[in-house]
Amino acid sequence: MYYLRGFIPWIVFAVIPSSAFAWAPAAALAIAVVLFFGQRRAGWAADALILEISTIAFFAGLSVAALAAPHAVPHGYAGVLSFAWLALTAWGSLAARHPFTLGIARRSVPRDLWNRPEFLRVNVVITAVWAAAFTLTAAALAFCHLAGASAAVSVTCEAAGFLVPAAFTARYPKIVQARYVTDAPR
Repeated sequence: MYYLRGFIPWIVFAVIPSSAFAWAPAAALAIAVVLFFGQRRAGWAADALILEISTIAFFAGLSVAALAAPHAVPHGYAGVLSFAWLALTAWGSLAARHPFTLGIARRSVPRDLWNRPEFLRVNVVITAVWAAAFTLTAAALAFCHLAGASAAVSVTCEAAGFLVPAAFTARYPKIVQARYVTDAPR
């Protein structure tokens, strides 16, 4: 469940009411910074904190924009921007051949498995699922905004954008592990 911790700032940002939009990115940034330094203090290397670093960059930029020109970033597009940034982070980590889930997975997997090709492959698949979910959610939210969909529809899209890949992340490693146990020579 370590991967959920990295999304806390995003969730906080999403639930802050639109009337406080100018301060929402700053609140998310403060939480992201606290989480990042807590994890660094716990001994995690920066390359294991790709999501956290990306989160800080996004909310730092959005905080400056929201405070300098509160109406420059329409609140209706905040979800689109958030999921698009997360998609860029996930796709970028795949392009760099360092899936953002790798550092997260290492927190709960014995060190002797970290360099196995199967471990990397599982994380590539999981990161690709997150990337696809973020991309599809950004597109769905843009469509919802343009179509004038209700807030309930947008919230449902946002929730699905996190819950579907989270459920996949929880199940997929167990499926792969079971496959290796089944295929192992006896």
